[in-house]
Amino acid sequence: MSKRHLFQSTDGLVAKALRGIVAYNPSLGLDETNKVVFDTAYDKSNVSIISGGGSGHEPAWSGYVGQNLLAASVGGDIFASPSTKQIISAIDRVPSDKGTILVVTNYTGDCLHFGLANEKAITKGHKCRMIMCGDDVSVGKKGSLVGRRGLAGQLGVLKAMGGAAGAGGSLDEVYDLGVAFSQQIVSIAATLDHCHVPGRAEHATIDGDIVEIGTGPHNEPGYKKLTPAPSPQDLVKQILTYCLDETDPERGYVHFQPGDETILLVSNFGGMSHLEIGALVDELLEQLEKDWKIVPVRIISGFLETSLNAPAFSVSVVNVTAAAASCSYSAEEIKSFIDAKTNTYWESTTGSQSVRRSRKEQFVQPPQEPRKKVIEEGKDLRIDPTTLDKMLRKACNELIDAEPDLTKWDTVMGDGDCGETLKTGASCLIAALDSKQLAAQGSIFEVLQELEEIVEGKMGGTLGGILGIFFVSMRNALEENLALVQTDGLSKLWAKAVQTALQNLTRYTPAKVGDRTVMDTLIPFSDGLLSGEFADGVQAAIKGAELTRTLKPRLGRATYVGADSSKGLPPDPGAWGAMVAIRGLQSGL
Repeated sequence: MSKRHLFQSTDGLVAKALRGIVAYNPSLGLDETNKVVFDTAYDKSNVSIISGGGSGHEPAWSGYVGQNLLAASVGGDIFASPSTKQIISAIDRVPSDKGTILVVTNYTGDCLHFGLANEKAITKGHKCRMIMCGDDVSVGKKGSLVGRRGLAGQLGVLKAMGGAAGAGGSLDEVYDLGVAFSQQIVSIAATLDHCHVPGRAEHATIDGDIVEIGTGPHNEPGYKKLTPAPSPQDLVKQILTYCLDETDPERGYVHFQPGDETILLVSNFGGMSHLEIGALVDELLEQLEKDWKIVPVRIISGFLETSLNAPAFSVSVVNVTAAAASCSYSAEEIKSFIDAKTNTYWESTTGSQSVRRSRKEQFVQPPQEPRKKVIEEGKDLRIDPTTLDKMLRKACNELIDAEPDLTKWDTVMGDGDCGETLKTGASCLIAALDSKQLAAQGSIFEVLQELEEIVEGKMGGTLGGILGIFFVSMRNALEENLALVQTDGLSKLWAKAVQTALQNLTRYTPAKVGDRTVMDTLIPFSDGLLSGEFADGVQAAIKGAELTRTLKPRLGRATYVGADSSKGLPPDPGAWGAMVAIRGLQSGL
C-alpha cells in the first residue's frame, strides 16, 4: 500500500476532484455545494437514472454521467454516503416527464439517504423509484439481515438501464430491467492490501503472504484470508467457485444454464497495473470456458468502481439470459443497451463489442519464418567445430553467471532489464548449440544467423536493438570481405568486420567512448583488433568496461537518475555484459 499522496489532506479534495472530472465533457454541470454532477444535455422525455455514493470510488459515479447512462450523480465525502438534501438536489436538476430511478449499492447509509430522498421526491411530485443493488456473494444467505452488499456489478445495471432509457423505455420497463439485471449478478473481490486515505495516520495493512477474498471497497476486512498467498490461477479458481458453484447453499445466488449469455465485469480497485489486470482477464476467460463452460458475450474491464489506491479487484458475472426472462426486454436488446455509445468514462472500459469474434479467432500464429539463407561451402567462414562450441558455451555461461550483478547495476542506473536480456540471449544460444548442433560444422555464418534470430525474437530493449544491428552488420561485412582471409589473414578480416559493424551502428545511435554505454566496450575492442591479435582486443574491451565506473551517463535512461559519480558508480551493465562475453570467447580458445 502506498502511503504517499499529492494532496495530503481530504479537505476540499472531493470538490476539487469533481471540478477536474467534469472538464472532459463540456455538457456536464457541477453543483459543487451538493457534489452533484449532471448532464445539461439530458433528454427530459427519457427516464432519468441517478446514482451515487461516497467519493473515493471514481470514476463511479461522476464519470458515468452522460448520454445513455446517468442523468446525474451525487457524491458524499470519502467513503461516506451523500446526504438526503444532496440527493434531492440531484433529482431536481434532471426532472423527467417519464420518471426518475435512483440506483444505489446496498450499503446502509446509501440506502437510508437515497430512500428518504426517494420518498421526499415523490411528495414533491416526482415519479420516483429506487433500486438497491447487492451482488457480493461473500456475504452469505445466512446471518445477514441486510442482504448482499454492492460491488462493481452495479455498473452493469446502470449501463443496461441507461441504454434502455436512452432508447425511450418507459418507467416500468427500465425499472423492471434494472431489478431483473441486478438479481442476476454474482461478484466477489480480492485484495492484496488496503487502500490509504489521504490525511489518515492509521490504516490496516495485509501481510505480504496473505490475500483476502470477499473484501469490500471501503477497506472492510475480507470473508477469508488466504495464506500463503495463492497463485493467480488458484485465486481465480476460488473466485469463480464462490461465484458460480450453485451447490453452495450460502452463495448459489444465480443459476446458469448451458447456452445462457453472460457478461464479465472486472473492476480494478485503483492500485493494480493494467498489465496485471489484462493477465487476470485472460485467466478468468480461460477458466470460465474450461471449467464452467461459460463464454461471456461482453467483457468489461478497467477502473469501474475503485477504492482509492487499493491493490485489489472485483469479478462479476451477469446472466443476461436470465435477466431477460424477468423483464420485457430480450437478451439481444439488453446487449444493445450495454453497447449503446456514451460520452462518459464507460467507453474506456468496454471498447467496441457489438460484433464479437471467438478468442481462437483473435489469437493468430506469427507469419511463417523465411528459410535461412543457404551458405555455400566456398563462401563460408569456418573454424574448428570443437573450438567454436567451447568458445560460445564459455561466453554464454559467463554471461548467465554475471546476470545478478548486471541486473543489480542496471536497477541502480537504468530500468533493470539488461541482465535478464543478456541471460535470455545466452540461454537461447546454448539451447541452439544443444538442439541444433549449431557449431557442428564450425560455421561462423550459421552462428551469426542464429544470433540474429535470437536477438530479433527474444531480446528487446536498447541493448537488444544495438546487438541486432551489430550482428547483422558484422555478418554482412564478413561475407563482403571474405577474400581478406587469403590476402591478410583471419585476424584482419575480423577487425574489418567489427569496425564496419560499429560504423553502421553510428547511423542509429550517437553513443561513443565516454558516454557510459555498451560502446565503451565495443569501440575499444574494435580498435584493439587492429593489431591483428584477438587478445589485444579483449584487453581493450576489459579496460573500456572498467572505465565506465568513472563515467557520468550521457545517453539512455541512466541520464535521468542524476547519479553522482564522485560517490562511486557500478560499471555500465551493457558495457560489462559485452566485455564478459568477449572475455568468455577468449577463455574458450
